[in-house]
Amino acid sequence: MLPASSSRTLCGLLFAVTLVAPATQAQDTPKPSAPALYASTTIDLGTVVSDLEKSAKWYTEVLGMKELPSFEAPGEFAGKIGLSNKLSFKVRVFTLGEGEHATKLKLMQFKTSPGARVDQTFIHSSYGFRYLTLFVSDMDASIKLAAEKGAKPIGTGVTPLPEGFPEGIFIAVLRDPDGNFVELVGPKAK
Repeated sequence: MLPASSSRTLCGLLFAVTLVAPATQAQDTPKPSAPALYASTTIDLGTVVSDLEKSAKWYTEVLGMKELPSFEAPGEFAGKIGLSNKLSFKVRVFTLGEGEHATKLKLMQFKTSPGARVDQTFIHSSYGFRYLTLFVSDMDASIKLAAEKGAKPIGTGVTPLPEGFPEGIFIAVLRDPDGNFVELVGPKAK
């Protein structure tokens, strides 16, 4: 079994392997000449859900995310920056791991002005962010946890990545309570 950091690094490189030969990648990668544009390479993702309690329970129980302190977005401020039409909202924050660089998922619900449900049949059915990818250190344990909470992979279930990708890495896709796709990628226990 790979440590989580090795699995994350390995899986993060999966798609780059098909585009750039490893021998030329290190030689051809330009060095930045100016300070980095971003203060963090971690992306936080905000998601509007239809039932905040149900979604919070799913992300903590099925995926094992940890809830952090929530925060409020005042209506006037949210309207001023263009996020809402002056509706206040509460943001509940969930994380994978510890520290400032841990991935964060921000869930929010608008009870007085619910959004329209998009077509979630396939990832190509609607525009916009379509899925989350979580890199797991033990696919079997992750699927077992999900199954204990009533979540099962869609499609063919746990599937090895196709030829051309590192051997021993699997993928499974779950759906959250609103039908959003959540990919789990990683090795099985040995």
